[in-house]
Amino acid sequence: MSTTFQRFGLYFAWIVALVATLGSLYFSEIARYVPCTLCWYQRIFMYPLVILLGIASYRSDARIVTYALPLSVTGGLISLYHYLIQKVPFLKETEPCKVGIPCTEDYINWLGFITIPLLALIAFILITLFLILYKRNQ
Repeated sequence: MSTTFQRFGLYFAWIVALVATLGSLYFSEIARYVPCTLCWYQRIFMYPLVILLGIASYRSDARIVTYALPLSVTGGLISLYHYLIQKVPFLKETEPCKVGIPCTEDYINWLGFITIPLLALIAFILITLFLILYKRNQ
C-alpha cells in the first residue's frame, strides 16, 4: 500500500489539490459563501498547487516537492489557525478579520466540528504527506 503512495504520491497530491480548489470554488461561486480574509490566504497557497503539481505529475518531476512543500505547510498552518479561532473560545478575540466577513463565521458545521478551514487543513496535510512519501521513493 505504501509503495503505491510512494510511486503515485505526486498524482494523489495533485488530485487532492484539484478537489480542494474545486470545492472552494463551489462554496464561493455556487453556494455563494463569501470568503473571509483567512480563506483567501488559504486559497493563495492551494490554487498554485493545482498547476504546479499537475505539470510535475505529467512530467514525473520530483523536484516540485521542494517548491510545493512550503506552499502546503504554510497553507496548512493558516488553516489550522483559522480552525482554532473558530473553535477555541479565547482565540476568537484574536480574530484577524476586522473588515468584511468575520473569520469565525461557520458556513458549514457538519457533525459539530467539520468546517471549511478543517477541510482545507485536511487537504494540506494530505498533500504534504503524499509529497513526502513520493520524495522518499525517488
